[in-house]
Order: sequence, then structure tokens, then C-alpha cells
Amino acid sequence: MNLDTHFKKFDWVMFFSALFLSLIGLLSLYSSSFFREDNFSIFKKQILFLAIGILTMFILSFIDWRVFKENSYLILFLYFICLLLLLGLYFFAPKIRGIRSWYRIGGFSFSPIEITKIVLLILLSKYFSTRHIEMYKLQHIIFSGIYVFLPSLLIFFQPDLGSVIILFCLWVGILIISGIKLKHFFILILLGLVILSFSWFFLLKDYQRARIIGFFVPKEADYLGIKWSQEQAKIAIGSGGIFGQGIKKGSQTQYGFLPESHTDFIFAAIAEEFGLVGVSFVFILFAILLWRIIKISLSSQTNFCRLFSAGFAFILFSQILINIGMNLSLLPVVGISLPLISYGGSNLIAVFVGLGILESMRIH
Repeated sequence: MNLDTHFKKFDWVMFFSALFLSLIGLLSLYSSSFFREDNFSIFKKQILFLAIGILTMFILSFIDWRVFKENSYLILFLYFICLLLLLGLYFFAPKIRGIRSWYRIGGFSFSPIEITKIVLLILLSKYFSTRHIEMYKLQHIIFSGIYVFLPSLLIFFQPDLGSVIILFCLWVGILIISGIKLKHFFILILLGLVILSFSWFFLLKDYQRARIIGFFVPKEADYLGIKWSQEQAKIAIGSGGIFGQGIKKGSQTQYGFLPESHTDFIFAAIAEEFGLVGVSFVFILFAILLWRIIKISLSSQTNFCRLFSAGFAFILFSQILINIGMNLSLLPVVGISLPLISYGGSNLIAVFVGLGILESMRIH
């Protein structure tokens, strides 16, 4: 296939919606750079991550996606590499804010969790692409659950509850698309409730329980501790009004009242400085991006493409929903970043890897 044909089939709408979302994130990082000197290094790093992500996406668009569908050994190899990287975090990764999720390589950090999401999506798509007509067999749900359980267990004890939730959403989404039986679905819900009850009493950290209790029982919340971030986020969002306070003019963001304004609470930072108009533009871009991904799923001629594209949409949608829900105090804080917008090279590059595979499916 020549370059002209390749780029004619390229989904430029999907690419530019992702690019504009990334540029909004960069603009917000640039604005918050005036609050802390080291933020300029964060801004510069994010530019580098974006360049790497876009380059990776274009390279993957030239690679025929069937290499993933037809090579089971490659998928299993990548899966076990991800498990080893997740296990290695306990021995080689430094603790950052009480969590071991990143490897330190020079001045950069690398989180294997983000690429694990993509590899697990490929594995589940491969697994169910040939077994969706056998969804009446409970064994397929169990085996696929084991694939999800192993990385989830390693991630949970880092501890990173948010990423575990995303992997669970991905698994349930793939099962629904594959045609899970209603009775099996209710069994999963019952099993999930049992696991949640066990986790509450024996596995969750004290601060994780405090966040959940503070969310459901506001009078028990520590507004100068656990609830501080969400309270400041609500103040920032409310003060933004319709048009926002302007770049470098958001008081909550610029004076450091809003914690994690470049990651978990970047949505609140955008709302404060760009207002309702700014966040509406973000919503529109996310809607366009998800629509283009779902369109690929609906037009796919193979089950693998249909499952991968729909599963990728599930990952993005669940992260968007949870992150914005955290910022609006509609959900408890679980440490989920906003795709393409929040600072973080691992997440940004992983999203563009997924987009590159989707472009390959559209082109090839």
C-alpha cells in the first residue's frame, strides 16, 4: 500500500480530536508552570511524551493489526512481560506518595500499568474473538477472569485501586460485548460484592476506607485532610464561571490550593482558567474521539477488531467518567488521570498506542 492510499484511509478526525485534547492538557500544564518552578520540566517532558506517542501511533498504523490476532505466542509473551514488570515494581520502584507504580529511569518515570491495559485488551480480544459463540460456557468467563485477576492483584497491592477498577471495567465491557448470559452476569455481580466486602475488611488501606466513608457519609469527612482535594476542586470549578479566569489567573491552581492540578485534578484546573466554554470543548472532543472509535467497532468485519475497538472505548470512557466524577465530588478519589490531558508519559503514549492499532484496523 502506497503512502497516498495509506493516509487517505487514515482517520484524521480521530487523530486530531486526540491531538487537540493533548494540546489542551499542555496548555493547562504551561499555565500551572508559573506556580512551581519544576512544573516547566513537567511541561517540557509532556511535549516529548506527546511527540513519542504520535510517532508510535503512525508507526503502528503501518503495521498490519493481524500480527496481534494471528500470533498467540506474541500476545502471551507480552502479557507475561507485563506481569514481570508489575512484579518488579515491588523490588525496584521507589515509593512515590506511598505507591510503587513507576520505575525511575534517569529523570523520567515509567508505569507498566498503562501498557498492561493495552496488552490485556489485545489478549481478551483474541480470546473472545473465537469463543464468543461459546459464551454459554462458564469456563471462558473464569479463564478470562484469571487473565485479568493476575495483573489486578499485583496492581492492587501497590496500592492502586483506580487502575484495578479500570481493568475490571474493561473485562466486564468485553464480556457484555461478547454476549455473556444474564445468569452469569448476576453471578459476577454477586462475586464482585463478596470480593468488595472482603477487601473492605482485610485489604483496603485506612486512607482508602476514609475516602469512601467521607464520600458516602459527608459528616464523617476530614475536610482538611482526605476531602481537601475535592473541596478545592469544587471551588476551582465554581470560580471558573462561563469564560474562566484566564491563563495563569486561576487562584486555586496558581497558589497551590488545588493539589495534583497537573494529574488527577487537571479538569478542575481547566474549568477554573477556561470556564464552562473550555470544559464544553473538552467534552465535545472526547465525544468525537469516542464516536470515531465506536464507529470502527461497528463497521469491523472481524470479532477481534470489534472487541478491541469497543474495549478501548470502555477504557477511555471509564477513565473519563471516574476522573471527572472525582473532580465534581460525584465519586470518591481513586487516583485516575484524565486520558490525553493529565500529565504522564506512560498513559499518554499508551493511549496513542491504542489509537495506532485502531488506525491499522481502519487502514488494513
